Amino acid sequence: MPGFTVAIVGRPNVGKSTLFNRLLEQRKAIVDDVSGVTRDRQYGIADWNGKTFNVIDTGGFVAASDDVFEREIRKQVKIAMQEANVVIFMCDVTTGITDLDADVADLLRRSSKPVYLAVNKVDNHERQLEATEFYSLGFEHVFFLSSMSGSGTGELLDEIAALIPEDEQATPGDEGIPKIAIIGQPNVGKSSLLNALVGEERNIVSDIAGTTRDTIHTRYNLFQKDFILIDTAGIRRKNKVHEDLEFYSVIRAIKALDEADICLLLLDAEKGIAAQDLSIFSLAARKGKGVVIMVNKWDLIEKQTNSARDYEKQLKERLAPFTDVPIIFGSVTEKQRIFKTVETALEVYENRQRKIPTSRLNEVMLKAIDAYRPPVVRGTAIKIKYVTQLPTQTPAFAFFANLPDDIKTPYRNYLENKLRENFNFKGVPVRIFFRKK
Repeated sequence: MPGFTVAIVGRPNVGKSTLFNRLLEQRKAIVDDVSGVTRDRQYGIADWNGKTFNVIDTGGFVAASDDVFEREIRKQVKIAMQEANVVIFMCDVTTGITDLDADVADLLRRSSKPVYLAVNKVDNHERQLEATEFYSLGFEHVFFLSSMSGSGTGELLDEIAALIPEDEQATPGDEGIPKIAIIGQPNVGKSSLLNALVGEERNIVSDIAGTTRDTIHTRYNLFQKDFILIDTAGIRRKNKVHEDLEFYSVIRAIKALDEADICLLLLDAEKGIAAQDLSIFSLAARKGKGVVIMVNKWDLIEKQTNSARDYEKQLKERLAPFTDVPIIFGSVTEKQRIFKTVETALEVYENRQRKIPTSRLNEVMLKAIDAYRPPVVRGTAIKIKYVTQLPTQTPAFAFFANLPDDIKTPYRNYLENKLRENFNFKGVPVRIFFRKK
């Protein structure tokens, strides 16, 4: 099920982030195969019993002043109840049930979503007894755990994984049609981009209701091209409360990413790239999605001769090391280069599908390996004899070597750069694995 999302809620300092980091830990070995993934603190991908799901730590989204605090936490809990598939409600055994815990529990009991109560810091027999008072909050699923040591987290994960259906098929009729998600900060021009595309050509095939009720899928048939745009901006809720909330836009962006092949990240030329954009960018790379960046409102920038070049250079420094990404400067309101943006996204889609014949791959890459050999380890030369592309959705390559575990990141980066130089993978994360030959 694409985008199965678990949100961790609770008042401050109960250990939400520690649990969050522990849930992502299982995934670490897999995640680190993608170069340069920053493990950001707010959301990530967890993996348990072969099931993968998104985890969101709401702790990263609250301002630290007391008065704002309780209001913000209530807001988050409401959003988590609407948007997430499962809510983990965290409490701390050492403080017992506080007023705020009781408040949050009150909200969560009205939720139609499964709620798992996790009582944290239960790390000895005495605390085990103290923790029983939390049964009085009235939740069916209660877990005593210690997110520091990890005890008890396995049982919690087992229950969550059991709720995730085995992979469901994609929406019928959509196979082989590129899906592009438009993602970016509020007011960066997502809706305007959509309207500019729709406004130009009225021959949209159909509006397909999104698989989640937050994303609208619009199928286009423009300039002999057929694609689906997933828009996260198009829904306006009756209650405006949440519109400004960072957490809300993030949870939507993550869902849209799960459904898309390509992430079209819109930036505001005057504001540049924000930390939140970088997080979404690294998440897209981790999920193996293609990426295109459009710098919008470029018409408002005063230009010198090399403005675009300098801007691009600075942008790539922030994106490093995954810098082989198309960057387009344009203006949605002036309709500058918006079709170029769509064309580029479709090219990136092609690059993501690219399969390279094994003979050609070996011819090119073995030459590159000969030209610059991996360093000698403990007096033994590392030999890479053969390379093949794996049958995965995102380009991934296996290099067969005598000492696969001894090949370090700099050499992995060298191989990735050679792959990119010789075959066009622009805009696409490339994964490299070393296997024992």
